[in-house]
Amino acid sequence: MKESDIHLLKLLAPRLERLNVDSLWARRASGTRGNIIKVLAEIEGGKEVDEARLSPLIDRAFKVLEHAAQEIPDMDEIRKKYSQESGRK
Repeated sequence: MKESDIHLLKLLAPRLERLNVDSLWARRASGTRGNIIKVLAEIEGGKEVDEARLSPLIDRAFKVLEHAAQEIPDMDEIRKKYSQESGRK
């Protein structure tokens, strides 16, 4: 098991926790985060965790974060839209 994978899991868990509860991806983030925490607890408990189990978990965490990020509105576009609308009045 790679130390870099463990470090990455420790970074991903809090990021998944910070997703807005209104996000469609928040529930998936919660489940993925729970799995990460479970795996980290096993590792810290001295249990040998199969590397084949870590890679899909890391991939899933990144996918959830990516999809959640796509829900974040582009504030520059919103400002531009409202400034154009107020200019028409």
